Formats: sequence, C-alpha cells, structure tokens
Amino acid sequence: MPSLYAYAGLFAVLYTVTKFTSAYRQASKLRAIPAVGPTGMLSSYPGAFRFLREAREMVQEGYDQYCGTAFRVPMLSKWMIVLSGPRMIDDIRKATDDQLSFRDALSESFHIDLTIGPQLHHDPYHVAIVRTPLTRNLAARFTEVQNEIVTSFDDLIPGVEKDWVAVPALKTMMKIVCRTSNRLFVGLPLCRDPDFTALMERFSLDVVKGGNTLNSLPRILWPIAVRFFTNVPANIKRAMGHIAPILQDRLEKEELHGRDWPGKPNDLISWLLEEAEGEQRTLWDISVRVLAVNFAAIHTTSMASTHALYDLAVHPEYIKPLREEVEAVIKEDGWSKTAMGKMRKLDSFLRESQRLTGIGALVMNRKVLKDFTFSDGTLVPAGNFVSVASFATHHNKEYYKNPYEFDGFRFSRLREDQGEGTKHQTVFLSSENVMFGGGRHACPGRFFAVNELKAILAYTLITYDVKLEHGTTRPPDLWVGPTCAPNPTAKIMLRRRSTKS
Repeated sequence: MPSLYAYAGLFAVLYTVTKFTSAYRQASKLRAIPAVGPTGMLSSYPGAFRFLREAREMVQEGYDQYCGTAFRVPMLSKWMIVLSGPRMIDDIRKATDDQLSFRDALSESFHIDLTIGPQLHHDPYHVAIVRTPLTRNLAARFTEVQNEIVTSFDDLIPGVEKDWVAVPALKTMMKIVCRTSNRLFVGLPLCRDPDFTALMERFSLDVVKGGNTLNSLPRILWPIAVRFFTNVPANIKRAMGHIAPILQDRLEKEELHGRDWPGKPNDLISWLLEEAEGEQRTLWDISVRVLAVNFAAIHTTSMASTHALYDLAVHPEYIKPLREEVEAVIKEDGWSKTAMGKMRKLDSFLRESQRLTGIGALVMNRKVLKDFTFSDGTLVPAGNFVSVASFATHHNKEYYKNPYEFDGFRFSRLREDQGEGTKHQTVFLSSENVMFGGGRHACPGRFFAVNELKAILAYTLITYDVKLEHGTTRPPDLWVGPTCAPNPTAKIMLRRRSTKS
C-alpha cells in the first residue's frame, strides 16, 4: 500500500508540472513583448532569481532598451509586463477597472481575500473616506497632528539637551509616524497605547509576510496556511480589542442622540460610521478598515521621512536655507496646513529625496482582466500583470538634468517660472512623477502624507542639529526584489538646538 510520503511526492510532482504547464501557456501568449533575459520555460528561472537581487538593474536594462513601450521581466510565479513612457502611463490612467484592476492586483499579490477578508477587495469604501473627509479635515486637526509630533519626539528622543544622541532612524520615524497618523485616525489616548501602536507598525509587515507564505504554497493549502502560518487573523482580533470600547460608545451615543450627536469626535472612526451601513458597522469591519488605512499610511511615510533625514544629514548645505524658510513661515502662519503649503523649498527637498530613492523600481501595479491593447499596439492578454518603471522614469535624463545627483531645490526653482507654481509640487501627478501612482487609483492619502512629512521634517529642522552617526556617506538603501527601503539599521545623530520656533 502506498505510503503517505509516496502520496506527498506524487502531489508535489503533479503540482510542479501543473505550475510549469500554466506558466508555459501564459508565457507563450507574451512572445511579442520583448524580455530582459532568456524566455524559455526553464531558462527564464535564473532571471527570476536574479530579479530578487537585482530588480532595479533589470528594469533599468529593459527601460534603456525599450523606453516608450513595454517589456517583461521574469518573476518566480509570472512575467511582469513593465510599461514606460507618457503614452503607456496615460493608458493605465484612462483604463477602466474592468480592464486593468488595481484592487485585483493588490488582492492577489498579498492574498487580501484570504488573509484579511473579501470586504476590502470588493467594498473598499474606506478609500473614499481617506480621499475626502480625511483630507478635508486635515486643516482643522492640524494642531493636534503637530502636538503629537512634538510629544512623540520628546518621548522617543530624550536626553538631547546638550550632547549628540544616536537614534535608530527608521525605527524612530516609524513610531513617530504611527502615533502622529493615529492621532488623526483614532485620537487620544489610543494613539499612544504601546500595544496598539506596536500592532499598527507590525500589521503591514505581517500582511506582506503572509502573502509571501501563501505564494510559496499550492492553492489547495491556502485556507489552512492562513490559520496556522500567518499572524493576520490574530492581528485583526487584537485590533478589535482596542476598537471595541470606542465603537460601542459611539454607537450608544448615536442611538440616543442621532448620527450628529454633540461632541462627536472628528476622526477616522466617525467618518467610517457616517458612511457605513449594515455589516459595515460591525466591530470586525470597522477594525479591519482602521488596520487597512494604517497599512497604507505608516510604512510608506516612515520610509520617506527616513530617506529625507539621511539626505539632510549627508547634504548639510541645505539645513540653513530650509531652516530659515521654516522659521519665516511659522512666524507668519504658525503651525498650520496653510504654513505647510508655503514651504516650497522643503517640498522640493522631499520630492527630490523621493525621486532619487523612492519606494522601488515598479509602481501602478494592475491585473489585466480583459485582453488590453495599449496605444502603441502592444497587446497584453488577460490574466497578466502590468506595472510602471518608476525608478527608471525618475532617473530619465530627458526629464531631469543630472538625474543621479541630489539637487534639493530642483523643483522649487522650477516653481519660480510663470505658470509652474503647482506642477512641481510633491503631490502633483504626471508621467514624469509617478511616486503616488496616477489616475483614479492615485494614492488617496498623498495630501495628508506630504503634509505630515513636511511637519515632521520642519520640526526636526528647527529643533535639532542633524548628522550621521558614522562619516558622511549616505547609508545604503535595502533592495529586496523591486522594493526599496531606507537602511533599516543606520542611526542618525541629533542634538537639540538652544532655540526653536
């Protein structure tokens, strides 16, 4: 009688053959799209492993050779079709959701339907909350946001009155961003609760890790693996414990006084309840939406602020003019959203920092739901994934003079020209600036994120002197596949200035 090991071996062989056959059939439909490296069913796998180590270089190689059209790079489970040039970026922007789907790409990449639940994929009403109520209320809540920045720095970076203190940059920025963001999302005292903030900081990492775990297993094992090999369900339960007393209190007051009850907090939970109906108003659903907004907000902003700190430390010539701008604007407008909008040099510095580093080699990931023909005639069959070459775009010498050099005031100078005051802001979307995506699925929280980044860096400038812990060379970024993160272990040195605004 065959043993359990024999059945397992047979299953493994059948699974492998099925995966190879499916990959071969899919790849055969893409022969008209040029590839970086070999394209054979087996010969492409060395390229896929290379992509894990050198994704930026492979995308750049394709971009240099095929700029303005599409090319493909091998990944372990599929080919990624990479798009370049204004026409193709505009094609993505104009495509409908039943042609090129952002939500399907996100869900499949991280297995959102299994790890979190199908609601976020099929009913993402929280995105509109971020786009409108959150952005609209930022000015009214800005004083609280600024207060949390100050308090977070004081709590996390003590003992810098006279001496230089070494601070782990990314770890510290993540804690500051988490507390500051959640001051707006859930308010006091929860935004300072150590267990809650630790959960919010960890959640997105667990979602990514859970998605990668499922990607390495046969589909038939996914439901079991979600329960035993990912932390996401446990994280949701933990979040529910924090949200439960707040939600219960809100619902009870709403029942007594109506939806516009006196003293209702002006935060994310209230904004969600204003739009939610039926099952959307359950503890599970509200908790998952709070987690989802944190998922989108914390890590990208933490990485951007860390990149900016590293750039400030290795380019100290920008500290004086930036500090002078911040002090002048704060003197006139105080710590306000209006003030943030007037800090043109600071905005330019942040945009240049993101242009030069950013969050990776690829953005605007979409799943092709129907055979799609781009404006240059490139046909991408349904079932494939497309994305835009972001790092290569941001280093295109046709768009940017000396693209590999840091020029902190590159964009503030451009804004001085007639009619260019808006175009070169960090939040402005174009085919030359794709850091926030484009079209209807451009980052809905980018206005909050940029204002938060400006407030954090502005406070740092007027409160501290900044330098690197060792030498003057920027700590090397960490690249994993197409994703870029600031050095996770490097430290910056801070010393409190004798006077501040």
